[in-house]
Amino acid sequence: MREGGKARRGTSARTPLGRERVIRTAVAVADEKGSAALTMCAIAGPLGVEAMSLYHHVAGREDVLDGMVDTVFGEIDLPPRDTDWKSAMRHRAVSARAVLLRHPWAIGLMASRSRPGPATLRHHDAVIGALRAGGFSVAMAAHAFSLIDSYLYGFVLQELNLPFSGAEGVDEVAGALLREMPADAYPHLAELATEHVLKPGYDYADEFAFGLTLVLDALSPDGTARAWA
Repeated sequence: MREGGKARRGTSARTPLGRERVIRTAVAVADEKGSAALTMCAIAGPLGVEAMSLYHHVAGREDVLDGMVDTVFGEIDLPPRDTDWKSAMRHRAVSARAVLLRHPWAIGLMASRSRPGPATLRHHDAVIGALRAGGFSVAMAAHAFSLIDSYLYGFVLQELNLPFSGAEGVDEVAGALLREMPADAYPHLAELATEHVLKPGYDYADEFAFGLTLVLDALSPDGTARAWA
């Protein structure tokens, strides 16, 4: 009985509250409800504590947001070191897209934080380092980083706001559009829908790979740097 009682007490014992647990809970709340719903009370609820208890581990909401952004950057793969710069940038961009789709609120916060955490700094340093190792000058590495992320973030924002998800959703939206459009009023839209979007195997996500290839192929450690000098 005593052993069983100990086991029960051990099982029901509360997991210690700490900064990492608070931040992880905040990320989960934002994933479910969006960052606008992220209050200290909303974070405290799932943890089973009062909101004031959180201030023993975080300085406030802004500190929580800083930690959340750093958590997101920590989930993104760093550019591999054992490959060429273009493959490294592709790997990192594909990983970043997957992470940002998991955390739809993140893009709106990532560029707004003035106190980057260690994962954020490590991520940015690794991206710049991969470009520098690939022969990019400091200035050209900055140009390339900005261009790649502008495409990456822009695509994900568009993807998150599309009125469909998956092949079935595409068929439903595009099919309804074709049915509701006046006959022959928008021939190019109709052609795009019937000859591309509604073809078997169409996946909007493929557009990301196509655009990323164009961006990376347009970059050059030497030629493009001279063009922008």
